[in-house]
Amino acid sequence: MPTTDQRRLALLADCGSCFGLCCVALPFAASSDFAVDKDAGQPCRNLQDDFRCAIHARLRPSGFAGCTVYDCFGAGQKVSQVTFEGHSWRERPETARRMYAVFPVMRQLHELLWYLAEALTLEAAGEIRPALAEAFDRTEQLTRQSAESLEQLDVAAHRAEVNMLLLRTSELVRAGLGGTGRRGADLVGARLRGANLRGADLRGAYLIGADLRGADLRRADLIGADLRGADLSGADLSTAVFLTQFQVNSAGGDGATRLPAALTRPTHWADAPTAARRRPTGRRRR
Repeated sequence: MPTTDQRRLALLADCGSCFGLCCVALPFAASSDFAVDKDAGQPCRNLQDDFRCAIHARLRPSGFAGCTVYDCFGAGQKVSQVTFEGHSWRERPETARRMYAVFPVMRQLHELLWYLAEALTLEAAGEIRPALAEAFDRTEQLTRQSAESLEQLDVAAHRAEVNMLLLRTSELVRAGLGGTGRRGADLVGARLRGANLRGADLRGAYLIGADLRGADLRRADLIGADLRGADLSGADLSTAVFLTQFQVNSAGGDGATRLPAALTRPTHWADAPTAARRRPTGRRRR
């Protein structure tokens, strides 16, 4: 069985081993995150022949901040190198439609693998660790199915099954902390500076543009929480549960923000106060 580090390493995006799938398969809508409209299946105008981005070093000033936020959890290289055995959509145009359809399915499976890999590291979840390990292995096996099987997979049903284990994990981790229950709460622009949110249930909460400076979010469940434009300066998320790189990338923070060891401090946090004042008003779940 792979170690925890091996599990997580396989879930980190390796753009050099991908055929630019997020730049082709996904649609863009002209907004503060993307400078242009782009239909699903249409290559981004900045995608080069070698599948690299022509403006990678200047995405934000060029109006493509959304590209610096996105994270595929390693789904891109899995589809490119495993599902389609290293043959690109340019090399084999007849596979393009299916490759684009499989990519979002794979991303969902890899996101579940990320949560399960984290759950397996949590001491409080010891009593359900065998079930978590079984769910991880079963999900990993699904990612290695044929492209046809992946396209037909009822990924929503599988997510629902895994979610039961993740819910139980969250309960065990937060037990005894008396955390507030704010699941799915509308906290858009909320003033939560210095708030005690330790052990809070913030699953699916809308924290768009929220002021979370100096907040205590240790052992808070943040699965699916929308943190776009939230100000995490000085906040303690060191033991937050089910926090992803995608969520962190979409927020603002500073050198005093404490993150889980598995996550990386975004480079654009150097101008975090500016990023945090961008108060997006749209709502979306990922």
